[in-house]
Amino acid sequence: MNNTYQSIGLFIDGGYYAKVNEALSDHFDLNINLRALMTLIREQIARMSGVAPASCHITESHYFRGRYRVNNAHDKRLLYSERKFEDTLIENDVIFHYKHLREIRKEGETTVIEKGIDVWFALEAYELALFRKFDYVVLITGDADHEMLIKKLKALKIETILLTWDVEENSSTSGLLKDEACIHLEISKLLAEDRDLLKRLCQAG
Repeated sequence: MNNTYQSIGLFIDGGYYAKVNEALSDHFDLNINLRALMTLIREQIARMSGVAPASCHITESHYFRGRYRVNNAHDKRLLYSERKFEDTLIENDVIFHYKHLREIRKEGETTVIEKGIDVWFALEAYELALFRKFDYVVLITGDADHEMLIKKLKALKIETILLTWDVEENSSTSGLLKDEACIHLEISKLLAEDRDLLKRLCQAG
C-alpha cells in the first residue's frame, strides 16, 4: 500500500441530504453523523485507490441549501435546528451556501421552492475542481440536473463519485446520475456488507 496523497472535493446537495435524514429519522430514529460520513468517504477512496486512509484528505467540502428568511424560520420554529446543524458543518470545516426559499402562490395554494441552488452547486463544484485539481470529487445528490456536471468533471479526467443512500424503496436518486458517475457508492449496499456500519454512520435522532 502506497502513501500517495489523494485530494478530495466533497459537494453536498442539502435538499437531498435532508431527505435522507428525514427518512432515517422516520424509520430508525437516527440522523447522519457527518464526521462519520466523511470518514467513510475517505476509507472508500483509500480502498479504491490502494492507498492508506491517512493519505486521503477532503481538502474542500461544501453544502448547498435553500432556507427560510429569519422571520419565517422563527414562525416555523426552525431557527434552533438550523443553527445546530450549522454548528455541525462548521465543526467539520464544511462551507455552507444558502439562498432564500421562494414562496409561489398558484390557485390559492402556496408552494415553497428552491431557486438557483442546483446551478450554484454545479458551478461551484466545476470551478473548484478546475482550479484545485482534485483527484476525486464526491457528489452527495440524487438530482438528475447534475448529470451534465458529472460529464464535465469526467472531461477534466477527475474521478467522480456519486454517493447516495436509498433509505426507502421508492428512491429519489436519478438513474441518469447513477449511470453517468465514474463510481456510484450506495450506502444501503455497504450496509448489507457491514452490519455495524449503521451504528458508526448514524447517531440518535
